[in-house]
Amino acid sequence: MPSAERQRVALVTGASSGIGAATARRLAAEGWRTILVARRRERLEAVAQEIGSAVPLAVDLTAPQAPALIAERCHAEGALHLLVNNAGAAWRAAFGDRERGGAANVERTLELNFLAPVRLTEALLPLLRASAPSAIVNVSSVAGRIALARQGAYAASKHALIGWSEALRAEERRHGVHVGVVLPGFIATEGFPHTGLRRNPITRLIVSKPERVAAAILAAGPGGRAERYVPRGYALVPLLRLLAPPLWRVVANRLSM
Repeated sequence: MPSAERQRVALVTGASSGIGAATARRLAAEGWRTILVARRRERLEAVAQEIGSAVPLAVDLTAPQAPALIAERCHAEGALHLLVNNAGAAWRAAFGDRERGGAANVERTLELNFLAPVRLTEALLPLLRASAPSAIVNVSSVAGRIALARQGAYAASKHALIGWSEALRAEERRHGVHVGVVLPGFIATEGFPHTGLRRNPITRLIVSKPERVAAAILAAGPGGRAERYVPRGYALVPLLRLLAPPLWRVVANRLSM
């Protein structure tokens, strides 16, 4: 493991379970010191204790003071070499559903999935530049390239994250800060268990694990890749939409049933 002076420092949001916890474990195994951020203090502290060399920071990313609190803790480390914006959620509802959908659902989804990473990145960008070469990895979704029924708010937030990330990559290259995007497909996590898909012996093949996303995050961050689909075959989905729009609409209608 690197010495304390040279040890690489990473911050991972949504680190109390799923993709975030798997990423924290992978980074720790490769010698990184990690700062773990999530809302659930007990779960977060359990992950930090499990992997060691980790700092748990229980913060609601949508709180106004969150970016400043997290930045203060990162500055205490003296460097930040990797920021993983992973925290996110989805509240599935048709836009016309007055109880669960509408503008209110779009706004709360954008607040967590897009605006929170934007604000946190803004607060940490000076430290990332000072620590260069460094990287930012924004965890989007295949839904950031396509959209299905009852997923409009989620897709909008992930589309926005990808577009902003691509612009940020071009802007920060000269500062030595790489920006990568990871686009998971169906990943079995606490928030997205995909129980029905995993019960079917055929559809379970399209459901992957958080550990594979963690590997993609390292490839899109320190590895310097611009984007990674997980599993990689999901890259064919937006290609189908681009090359055969009528066929894609048939598939999308089936998937939306």
